[in-house]
Amino acid sequence: MKKLLIIVCMCAGFLIQAQEKKVLNIIAIGAHPDDCDSKFGGTAALFAKMGHKVKFVSLTNGDAGHQSQGGGALGKRRRAEAKKAAEILGIEYDVLDNHDGELIPTLNVRHQVIRKIREWDADIVLGLRPNDYHPDHRNAGIAVQDAAYLVIVPNVTPDTPPLKKNPVFLYMNDRFKKPYPFSKDIAVVVDEVIDKKVNALAAHDSQMFEWLPWVSGADMSQVPSGETERFSWLKNRWAKERKWNELDTKAIKKWYPEAAISDVKHVEFFEICEYGKQPTDEEIKLLFPMVGKK
Repeated sequence: MKKLLIIVCMCAGFLIQAQEKKVLNIIAIGAHPDDCDSKFGGTAALFAKMGHKVKFVSLTNGDAGHQSQGGGALGKRRRAEAKKAAEILGIEYDVLDNHDGELIPTLNVRHQVIRKIREWDADIVLGLRPNDYHPDHRNAGIAVQDAAYLVIVPNVTPDTPPLKKNPVFLYMNDRFKKPYPFSKDIAVVVDEVIDKKVNALAAHDSQMFEWLPWVSGADMSQVPSGETERFSWLKNRWAKERKWNELDTKAIKKWYPEAAISDVKHVEFFEICEYGKQPTDEEIKLLFPMVGKK
């Protein structure tokens, strides 16, 4: 009996080790090049650092997001920016050829999303919530939601083999309150890779140093030109240290119970979508093996 117990314990230990060593496949789907970088770039860098596979997908080519450029030339520029950001984060980046500002969750776009998720054999799928100021963002969120069940249905998008299991679908963080505020179900501390995230954002120079300052009414003369100065300026805008509110603190302490909140400077939050696999807390710890290890 004792020998049997020892064997069972050894097998359980091997199973846990196998789960811990499993290479995870994570895919984040946004509307534009730079969407996923801003909301998931830190966590993506942590996944890549741990040897897991991450892909960002932009459903449009970004060919409208600029005050003085546009069309094919801008789309080509933004594709090159995404490639550079991917190299910094250690991930892959796909930019599709749907037009910026014209994204609709059509059947064709749904097929594109389903194919990308299946081809990546995703364990985790991240998307945008379908309530957002930008119609492309809303429609990208709907397209990912519409794929959440269909990725396992063989007769849907039959040119790509279905997944054998439904992934966990998550939303990336946003600030919108209606019809309900973002739920901070998962918190990932990204302090150790925050500079890498900012550098990846800086790779999208058409957005970070041109379009976004211009469209927000910033004084363009204040945007620096030197690389070091640009990094500091961008970090101050996109990675400013926050004072955590009660909901932030609750989420951080749940996943990092031993962390001192005052020491935590940068966190990415995620909401579990009601569609797709509904993970337990223990499953989330396996899917996000960096949590609790600050």
